Amino acid sequence: MTTGFMRDTDTRLLDLLRVNAREPTASLARKLGLARSTVQERIARLEREGTIKGYTVRLSDTADAGKLRAVVMISTDPKRADRVAIELRKMPEVRSLAAVAGTFDLIATVETDTPARIDALLDRIGRTNGVARTVSSIVLSEKFTR
Repeated sequence: MTTGFMRDTDTRLLDLLRVNAREPTASLARKLGLARSTVQERIARLEREGTIKGYTVRLSDTADAGKLRAVVMISTDPKRADRVAIELRKMPEVRSLAAVAGTFDLIATVETDTPARIDALLDRIGRTNGVARTVSSIVLSEKFTR
């Protein structure tokens, strides 16, 4: 097998797993045109190499009903950006944090179950040592997730 084929096949495998990480190996193998054992070996290698870091649960809209999500753009003091990330990691309501280029330094996705809790969380983020400024947007609906 060529390296290009392996990369393309691994990419297609990862795309299928993003859609449904619980899809049976036999089904993945049929879609990829590979033997089931080959697909199992590829998944094991991707896990070993750290390409696949883990699997998660995505809740249905019904199960997720009542949750409030917001995207928080954060400007930091450059000397304290690492410390801000460490502090935000301690907040379980912060679901993800990404470093970005542009006007803001970080973008956090946060989730709570009431408007009062999201308000308190946004205040807590704003008071975090090293945070210079935040701008928040409440997520009204999610159009799709991969």
